Amino acid sequence: MADIAIWICWGVVVVTWIAGAVYGARKSRRQRQPSGSGGLWRLGSIVAAVLIYRLAFHDLDRLTDHSLWIELPGLAVLVISTCFTIWARLSLGRMWSATPNMLRADHQLRTDGPYAITRHPIYTGLFGMLLGTVLLNGLGASIALIVVGAAVLATRIPIEERLMSKTFPDEYAHYRERVPRFVPRLHPPRRSHEARETHPLP
Repeated sequence: MADIAIWICWGVVVVTWIAGAVYGARKSRRQRQPSGSGGLWRLGSIVAAVLIYRLAFHDLDRLTDHSLWIELPGLAVLVISTCFTIWARLSLGRMWSATPNMLRADHQLRTDGPYAITRHPIYTGLFGMLLGTVLLNGLGASIALIVVGAAVLATRIPIEERLMSKTFPDEYAHYRERVPRFVPRLHPPRRSHEARETHPLP
């Protein structure tokens, strides 16, 4: 059952990505921005994560626990994160880009829908899917997926943040104040007394 759920969830996301990439490639042009050494950091992080996984595989495999109290929450996390990922991808539409240093020529800043929950909802959803997959596999050797995912996101997100800040300096600055980067807030942010005094009600 766990394997079926994993294959279905990841398969739906892959199909959504392929369809979206094909549609976006036919409709828009891309505008490249300098990325600095981000590519080298991403490659190095992935290589390091793979090496750690290979060295620790046997120890992690012995710790694998397939208890229901681990796998059932994993199934819930996987399904919810899959829905959130697809929602975010559909909301971004043809403005999605495969690389963090590229924008579509007519890119617009998204701040509604899933982008009102986190600034990088696709990454939030994909990382949640990785977490759900790891839990469904029993928190054993597959925990290396979390290491690899964290390493990739740790390099991609800052690059995108810098690019968006450069492209939409004022709008993105206000957006960053309102919306968390990666982890959703459990409750909406409260307005300060100063803000209410600055903008009194009529």
